[in-house]
Amino acid sequence: MSILGVSLVLFILGLLGWIVINANKLGQYFKENVEVRVYLRENITPKDSVALVQYIANKPYVKEYTYVTKEDARKKFIADGNDDWKNIMDANPLPASIDFKLRNQYVHIDSLTAIAADLEQNIGVNDVQYPRALIDNLNKNVQKISMILLIVAIVLCIVVIILIDNTIRLAMFSNRFLIKTMQMVGATRGFIAKPMDVRAIINGAISGVIALAGIFALIIFSEQQLPELKAMRDITWLVLLGAGIILLGILISLLSTHRSVVKYLKMKLDDLY
Repeated sequence: MSILGVSLVLFILGLLGWIVINANKLGQYFKENVEVRVYLRENITPKDSVALVQYIANKPYVKEYTYVTKEDARKKFIADGNDDWKNIMDANPLPASIDFKLRNQYVHIDSLTAIAADLEQNIGVNDVQYPRALIDNLNKNVQKISMILLIVAIVLCIVVIILIDNTIRLAMFSNRFLIKTMQMVGATRGFIAKPMDVRAIINGAISGVIALAGIFALIIFSEQQLPELKAMRDITWLVLLGAGIILLGILISLLSTHRSVVKYLKMKLDDLY
């Protein structure tokens, strides 16, 4: 029952960890889909446009880019539900552009302002546009959600530690007379505590493994119901989460068990009743 109780608490903590990981990945996904458009001048030569494309492509903040010709811009304009202007005018008024998406760490107003200022110095660039209001709201919402999840995680960690500690102490309560009897016949503190500490490590590891099995089963089920979750799967963070759950189960079980043993060794025999 002690193992199952600890497993359940670790499962809840691991579930929150998975939600936090997905929330961070989701925020990163939205940020990396913010698009910046660099509109080229009408009189730019093909050589200069190729050089400008190469210049932007080599920038560290560019995740991916697309060169949109004037004809591509016209087709996209019509595809968006607008009427073709060929019956009204002969020339295509839409400029060519270089559309690129930013890496997560550069999606901030300050960074984008500096990026736009740098690109606008190029003689082939007519204008640089990006969704300023969207980026500002996105960063604010991501910060709010991250702060809320952080507070919830801290509170839950404290609750988990208290619950596991109480569970272990209740389990050790039934061994209080055995501990005291071993002390009374001359056993040292280390001799008494060692086998119980070893058992605590094993039980903590088993609890962590059971909790992880439940978490990964839930992850697999969730990804089957929502295939979009697979795109946000981060193996590195999931491995760290699993290692953290097992390590937390071992440490809390060990510390709680050892503290209980020391507590009962220090108590007088009459106080055990």
